This record gives sequence, C-alpha cells and structure tokens, in this order.
Amino acid sequence: MRALTLPLIFIALILASACMFTVREDQTALVLNLGRIDRKNLEPGLHFKIPFVHDVRKFDKRVLANEIPQERYITGEKKDVIVDSVIRWRIKDVATYFQATRGDEAAANARISQFVKERLRDEFNKRTLQQVVSSDRNKMIKDLLEASVDSAEKLGIEIIDVRVKRIELPTEVSGSVFARMSSERKQVAEGLRASGEQQANTIRATAEKTASVLVAEAENKAQVIRGEGDAKAAGIYATAYGADPEFYAFHRSLEAYRKSFASQGNMLVLDPKSDFFKYFEQRDGK
Repeated sequence: MRALTLPLIFIALILASACMFTVREDQTALVLNLGRIDRKNLEPGLHFKIPFVHDVRKFDKRVLANEIPQERYITGEKKDVIVDSVIRWRIKDVATYFQATRGDEAAANARISQFVKERLRDEFNKRTLQQVVSSDRNKMIKDLLEASVDSAEKLGIEIIDVRVKRIELPTEVSGSVFARMSSERKQVAEGLRASGEQQANTIRATAEKTASVLVAEAENKAQVIRGEGDAKAAGIYATAYGADPEFYAFHRSLEAYRKSFASQGNMLVLDPKSDFFKYFEQRDGK
C-alpha cells in the first residue's frame, strides 16, 4: 500500500494541475471545447478545465501599439505627403477577436492597419496640408475614430487612439514647396517694406511741413523783433544826434576808423581831403 500511495498522490497532483489554470491581471482568456468556444472573457484568478477536452487561450488585454510604416497620402489640394502613424488598441470581446484573427496578434495588426490607413486616406483627401498640420488634426483623428468603430467591433477590439507622429513632403516636391514659401515670404516682406516706406514718406512730409511752418513763424517773429529793435535803435540814435550833433558825428567817424583798420594790412585809397579824414586834419582837437 505504501508503494502505491506515493505514485497515486503524484498522479493526482498531475491531474489536479492539468485541471487548473490561472489568468493574470493583464490577461483575458477563453476556453475551447473541442474547438468551439465554451467560456470567454475569463476574469483574472484560478479556473478549472477538463484535460484533453478543454483548450485554454490567453490574450493580452493591455493597450497595444501598432506602428504603421511610412505611407503616402494625397491632400485635398492634390499634394503628396508621407505620414508616420501609430494605433493604440486593446481587445474588447475576446470571442469575436479569436474568431476574426484566430488569436494572431500580427494578423490583427494587419487588419487594423488596413482599415485605419483607408480612413486616414479619406481624411487627408478632405483637408489641405495646412489644415492637416494645424489644430484641425484633432478633428481629423476624432472623425477617423468614429468611422472606424464598426470595423473595430468586427474584430472584437477597441481602437483607443490614432496618432500622426510625423508628416513630411516627398523629396521631389520639397524643393518646389520651399521655393513657393520663400516667394510668398518675399512678397510679404516687400509689401511691408512698401507700406513702411509710404508711412515714412508721410511722416517726412508732415515733419517738413511742420518745420517750414515753424521756421516761417519764427522768421516772421524775428523780423518783427528786428524791426522793433531797429526802430528803438533809430530812436536812440535820433535822440543822441539831437542832443549833440557834432559829438555824434565824431563818434560815428571813430567807429568807421575802427572797423576800417581792424586788421593789419588794410589799405584805403582815398583823397586826403575827403570827409572820411576830416577829424585827422583838426590838430586842435575840435
């Protein structure tokens, strides 16, 4: 009996282990009964099966990423663009997923990529290049996800998000696009320069007009002041001349002598008997 007990215990343990299986927190599973689905969407924990009758298939229920290689699309303005994108998805209904892909993740990625690329092509055809690279991209992704719901449900999956990582122009058109952008920038710059030159001319004309007005007003005031000064000077001269005409004539002659001989080498060719030398002839000082 002792010789039979140990083998029986060992066989019982093997049968018990063959009848039990576990599902992890990051997994979902289904049980096949002779190839047909018997149980699906098993929760994490310990489960039982019938050996040699039931077959257990486990799948990753975490969010998976599917990198789509570079694909060429045409925008609404008939421009070619090369796009890199990534799809994030997860299993929603394990039974449908198994029936559609036989549980092959590579096959699922291929199916998902196919209809996502078709939807991306439609969305790019509706928009210009500027709209695609601007804030309209979020609207494009939202429309894509809504249009992909039915196709995803047929695979038993849920598409969480589609992200466009990079948008590039093909090499053959990059040069022409750059040239066009450069030409547009030059036109804008020329327009700004022309506008600035026009404003500068207006400012200069206004400044010149204002300066002319100010100079004219200042000249007018200067003439008035000079006239008033000349009038006062003439009045002073007339008063002085009336007080002592002889002294005034003498003083004016001295001023004339001083100005005439202010610099060395000055020469005057005059008749000694002229009125200019009148006071030089009066030796008595009268």
